[in-house]
This record gives sequence, structure tokens and C-alpha cells, in this order.
Amino acid sequence: MRADWLIHSADEVLCLTEAPQRGAALGTLNVVAQGALAVRDGQIVEVGPSAELRRRHRAARETDATGCVLMPGFVDPHTHAMWIGDRALEFEQRIAGRTYSEILAGGGGILSTVDQTRAATVAELVEATRPRLRRMLAHGTTTCEIKTGYGLEPESELRMLEAIARLRRSMPMNIQATFLPAHAVPREHAAKPDAYVDEIVEHMLPRAITRWRELCGEQAPLFVDVFCEKGAFTLAQSRRIFERARALGYRLKIHADEFENLGGARLAVELGAASADHLVATSKAEIAALGTSSTVAVALPGTPFGLAQAAYTPARAMIEAGATLALASDFNPGTSPCESMQMAIALACRYMRLTPAEAIAAATINAAAALGLADRVGSLTPGKQADVIALAIPSYRHLGYRYGTNLVKWVMRGGKRVGRG
Repeated sequence: MRADWLIHSADEVLCLTEAPQRGAALGTLNVVAQGALAVRDGQIVEVGPSAELRRRHRAARETDATGCVLMPGFVDPHTHAMWIGDRALEFEQRIAGRTYSEILAGGGGILSTVDQTRAATVAELVEATRPRLRRMLAHGTTTCEIKTGYGLEPESELRMLEAIARLRRSMPMNIQATFLPAHAVPREHAAKPDAYVDEIVEHMLPRAITRWRELCGEQAPLFVDVFCEKGAFTLAQSRRIFERARALGYRLKIHADEFENLGGARLAVELGAASADHLVATSKAEIAALGTSSTVAVALPGTPFGLAQAAYTPARAMIEAGATLALASDFNPGTSPCESMQMAIALACRYMRLTPAEAIAAATINAAAALGLADRVGSLTPGKQADVIALAIPSYRHLGYRYGTNLVKWVMRGGKRVGRG
């Protein structure tokens, strides 16, 4: 059979599964020792033992992957990768004892980033974000989500959407967009937050999805997200935004239970959201509800680590409940300035008690499900996009065990080498 590329002699090939993994099935890697994969027209056509595939396929190009583990590119389903400026001073304030909520109440946090991002042009947003995405790609992330949310007023939020659209066209990554005007209540609406919700529902949501379709086509999905948390948006406000967004054709995601339980996870399940993210303070009843729903539970271990907090997403309880558990970086300037899904895996193993195999599945096929992309990416199975990373390690168990070093030797996206090596 003809192949464009045959990658062979890998110590291990991690195929995973075609569909997301729930409950006790989480961590099914379907490892092929001394494995190979054949790529044609940007897709995976076969995975199996090297000896068999080298007999069966005539390839225009071959790569010897001896000493490497081949696996699907990481999928990062929750990032705030687009912003201007930094919050290094805030990091020092937290070290000195101020909480995230105290910093936010004092005009810092998200609002300090908003001040700088509002002043940026589309071109400036693109150029600030592009090197971050290149570093993510170099660390093995081939699919990611990018949120707006640092504009908090119509024109700057639309500029962020346009910048994301430009990056979708120019970067060798799968990029999904999320509209997040409900990230925080802007200063000009601090005394009347419901008036800001009115603006989101009546004006910003319709304008954003219309503009997105103009930029990317009628079929390009657009998510909407709400930070449902004390000091941000109430459960009632979140419901109102979601119900209007769903009617307009948005897909739903929610920031829920990062610090306090307001019922956001239950709302996500009720409304059929693609994912509920953070989920640190989630109740047992809501964990049970996630376990019987299609809503993916996305854990963001970089955030409590970045905040030096003891509480993490109760991953073992979610697995036992049968939930679809995913991992993401929450890459952002304030609480998780980390571009590496390898680091997210290392943290999940230590603080959420995931095995390396469970964390790998959560960072690939389950993370793809959180973006509605599990039919295209997230596993090395025939018919899926050839998004492949080679790790310079002898076994998958080194993911999670090692941290602070980039283990990626090279990156392939859509059947083309795009990073490192």
C-alpha cells in the first residue's frame, strides 16, 4: 500500500482509543511495542508492529523513531493564551500573602490585564500570542482552545475574536475559539453587574457569532464561556447568558467551582455543555451528575499549583463516578503562566493521583472531547488526523515522572513536521 510517510521502530506507539474514555477505562493506551504508523493525505492509515508495516507499505518518506515514544499530539481545551502585558507583580503579592480574590477586588487580576489588552490592535494581539502558541507547539500541543475575555467590552472582545481567527489561518495548529465576555465584571459596570449581563445577552453575543461566521465560515464552531464564581457571575446570570447563547448557536463551556460551589457544574450538565472546567469545589451530587452526562470534566492542575493552593480537582472521585475527565493547562498571565501540557500531566499525577496512563488519556482523547473534536484528533487510530509527537523517552511512564524538561523530539500536525527535530 502507498503511504506518504512511514514512522517506524518506535519503542512504543500509544494508540489510545477512537472514543473518549470514562471511569475505569481511563488510561487505555493500547501500546504497540516496536511500533510504526503509516500516514497518507494527512491522516493515519495504519498502526502496528514495525516489521509488518514496513513489509506492507511503500512510503515516499520514512523516519526511524528508535528510542522514542509516539503518541497523539496533546489537546489543550482551556487556555487564555491571548493577552497583552504580564502579571509578575501579582505573583509577588500572592507570595506575600494576598489571595486571588483580594487582588481582584483591588482592581488587579483579570482587570489589570483588561486595561492593557483593551488598548491593543488586532495585529498587536496576534503578534503577542503567536510566540506563545509556538512554545505550546514545541511542547507537543497540536490542538488548543483560545478564549477572549480580556476585553470585557464589545469592540475589544471582537478584536480578540478576529485575532484568534487570524491565528487559526496562519498557525500550524488546530485552534478552537471561545467567546468569554463574562470573564469578570468590568470596572464601568461594577455597581450594576446585571447591566453588563444585559449588554452581553442583548448585544455582544449576537454580534460575536455573526462576526465569527463572517471570519471563519458558517460551519466553524464558536464556544461561549462564563466564569460562574463568587465575585464574578452568579448562577442565575450564567444561566441567562447560556440560554441566549445556545439559542444563537454557540456551544457551551463553563468555569465552575474554582473556589466555591455555586452549582455551575450542575447547570453545565442540565444545559448539555461540552465541558465544565476547574471543578475543585464540586459537590458529590454534581460529581455524580457529571458521571452520567456527556459534559467533560476538565481539570486545570496548573491553577491551584500557580496559586499555591492545597485543593485540586477530586479526580479519583470523578473517575469512580464514571465521568469523562480531561486535563488542560489554563495557560494565562495570572494564575497559570504555563504553556506545557507535559507539566499539566506531571501535576495531575502528583496532586490528583492520576497514573501516567490516565493523565495521557485525559490530555489527548478526552481533552479532544471537551472541544467536540474526538472524531478528528486525540488518538492514533486510522482515519484521524496525523497529529503525532515523538518523545525522547523509552516508555510512556516517563511522562508525569519527569518534569521541567521538554521531552518532545519532533511534532507532526496533519501529516507534516512542524516543530523541533
